[in-house]
Amino acid sequence: MNRRIFGITGWKNSGKTTLTERLVSHFAARGLRVATVKHAHHSFDIDHEGTDSWRHRHAGSVETAIVSSARWAIVHELRGATEPGLDEIISKLSPCDLILVEGFKNDGHPKIECRRAGAKERTPMAGRISNIVAIASDDPLAEPADPPAFSLDDIEGIAKFIADFHGIPR
Repeated sequence: MNRRIFGITGWKNSGKTTLTERLVSHFAARGLRVATVKHAHHSFDIDHEGTDSWRHRHAGSVETAIVSSARWAIVHELRGATEPGLDEIISKLSPCDLILVEGFKNDGHPKIECRRAGAKERTPMAGRISNIVAIASDDPLAEPADPPAFSLDDIEGIAKFIADFHGIPR
């Protein structure tokens, strides 16, 4: 299946999550079904100590499904197994119009690099990380830029770039 995948990458505190959130809102308002994948560099938990599902997991369940009338989730415990790759995770997603991927900077999908003047690390990734096809920054960038450059706040322009990149009708 040909999936439309576009990444948002950058150093810590460069604006990745804010840009992802704003792009999801933009595309969803246009009526598109958008899925997201977020890579975490640390242990995380979407369940909390004391809940029934947390107790199931901590008793040894390798997968725990949590289901309600509003949402469902499956928590898979790796229990020492290798972290799954992006392709494996994407294969588990329901059909959608666009998948926005936050993180996974070393994978081969097209990406926009976020740069923020206030970030601790500001070394450009473009030219060092594969498939960075655009840059979003809060610093003025020289025009014309290669790859194309946008203001971090230019959600309309970035969304148009992504839609054009993937041939998503307006």
